[in-house]
Amino acid sequence: MKTFASLLVVSLLAGFAHLPLAYGAENVVVDADSMEVIDAEHRTIFRGNVVATRPTDKIVGDEMIVTTSDQKQADGSVKTVTDFLDAKGNVTITTATQTIKGDWAKFYIQEDRLEVGGDVRVTQGKTTVKSKKLLINLKTNHLEASGGRVHVGFVPK
Repeated sequence: MKTFASLLVVSLLAGFAHLPLAYGAENVVVDADSMEVIDAEHRTIFRGNVVATRPTDKIVGDEMIVTTSDQKQADGSVKTVTDFLDAKGNVTITTATQTIKGDWAKFYIQEDRLEVGGDVRVTQGKTTVKSKKLLINLKTNHLEASGGRVHVGFVPK
């Protein structure tokens, strides 16, 4: 499973780590039925048919809440960074090599952690994982599926 978690590191958080504020090598575009910015709380809430895309990845859900913070830089300037992404309702995360579906997903950006819950289904090629909860530590490439019976189907090489 190390390869699976490694792919998530590269594919998912490289661009979504600064959703919706980063515009660099790969733009992030968010489409939704509505958007609410709560500046005092450093939160942006996207509601209704939310689709966040980069050229290679996509996160879809009914609602996404993005929480940011201001970090002081060595030169004295302040940079806004994304700390947390909370996706709710019919969540699908699609990369070039896998699809993860669940009822909700939480990205702890600064901690490099991803949690997906509900009816979780992961597909990568012919490999599938079904569980109630999926935890991935993106720093250590540690993946844990739990929450009752876990079903894994794969074709050995």
